[in-house]
Amino acid sequence: MRNEKMLNALGNCINHCNYCADACLEEENVKMMKDCIRTDKVCAEVCSALNTVLATGYQNVEGLVKYCMEICNACAQECSKHDHDHCQKCAQACRECVEACEQYLS
Repeated sequence: MRNEKMLNALGNCINHCNYCADACLEEENVKMMKDCIRTDKVCAEVCSALNTVLATGYQNVEGLVKYCMEICNACAQECSKHDHDHCQKCAQACRECVEACEQYLS
């Protein structure tokens, strides 16, 4: 059950980060969105790596979970700077992923 909640949060975060990065590329001022795009992509990759490791059933993941929390917090902070709906939804997904990580570690 613990892994299932975590896997769901990671999958949701991956999807929102990838969608947000793609949507940012369509914005009028793409240059202004570069930090958001970069952070989205890194967050999606880190969440994907953790998702892959957890799906194998491997349990020694504390360091990776903590790093995932750090990246998700950074992504939520960056996306929160922008009023675009996709950025706000991504920020929320990242915050939910951080919560799932905290619960996983507790």
